[in-house]
Amino acid sequence: MNILEKTFNDIRRMKVRGAGRIARFAVKALEEYCLTLDFSSKEDFVRKLEEAGEYLKGSRPTAVSLPNAINYVINNFKREAYNLEGEGSLKDSFKRWCEDFIEKSSNAVKNIGLIGSKRIRDGDVLLTHCNSEAALSIILTAHEQNKNIKVYCTETRPKFQGLISASILSQNGVDVTLIVDSAVRYFMNRVDQVIVGADAIAANGAIVNKIGTSLIALAAKEARSRFMVAAESYKISPQTFFGDLITIEERPKYEIVSKDWLSKNMNVKVSNPSFDITPAEYVDAIVTEVGIFPPQGIFILYKEMYGFSFKDVLQ
Repeated sequence: MNILEKTFNDIRRMKVRGAGRIARFAVKALEEYCLTLDFSSKEDFVRKLEEAGEYLKGSRPTAVSLPNAINYVINNFKREAYNLEGEGSLKDSFKRWCEDFIEKSSNAVKNIGLIGSKRIRDGDVLLTHCNSEAALSIILTAHEQNKNIKVYCTETRPKFQGLISASILSQNGVDVTLIVDSAVRYFMNRVDQVIVGADAIAANGAIVNKIGTSLIALAAKEARSRFMVAAESYKISPQTFFGDLITIEERPKYEIVSKDWLSKNMNVKVSNPSFDITPAEYVDAIVTEVGIFPPQGIFILYKEMYGFSFKDVLQ
């Protein structure tokens, strides 16, 4: 099994979780892959990298950070490659762009923590869902600032990513309580603020995140608890500016029921969507590495960060 196949399987089987981690993991795999490539020309090198990138994009169709990360390194490399000659120069250039993305992505999480923590007050009770690096960065930064906070973590069925979050918070000295997903409304009246990550952000500011997020947002709105999203800017989906819908990944049914149970209940249909969509009107703020934005400001952010071009997206 080569590096691309292993990376694809590790992402697909959720051995690597979290949109930011997935993006960096895929880019690192492309970097390692490029160093092993044999090619006959510059065009052949670019073609093989593009094919590898398209292959890795298929591992998690909903996590827009994955295609954005791959597009970032490949497109920047292609602009530079026209002035390069020789195997060593081409590989070194691509390697630099991969390392550039990994560094920027890692710093983005730290910056989100610093910016978002300013919205957390001493004594706040927080709730988080799933396992988001960016969301945890905000919570941990607030804790490091000696703010007295308490955190509820949902278990996040069916893969229980919330247990990872609870463990990380506990190991860092945060007062954390693990709750079942269905207890969110029961606890929401005690919660001052919900902090979640995002796997994708749509043009209208709607948030695609782990299944259950939209129900939590609905409960937060009804209980008048603030709802904050922590997400790197590269999670904005440019295709949604033109009406394209973000694909919601359907996970294997055996994550919910056993094969033995299903064999005894063959007439029962099983659906296991991995994500849902939270409407923009339920979101109070989106914290990125460059500042806090209302959902309606996402288009402006993307244009400023990535030089948005209608021509580029429509091609």
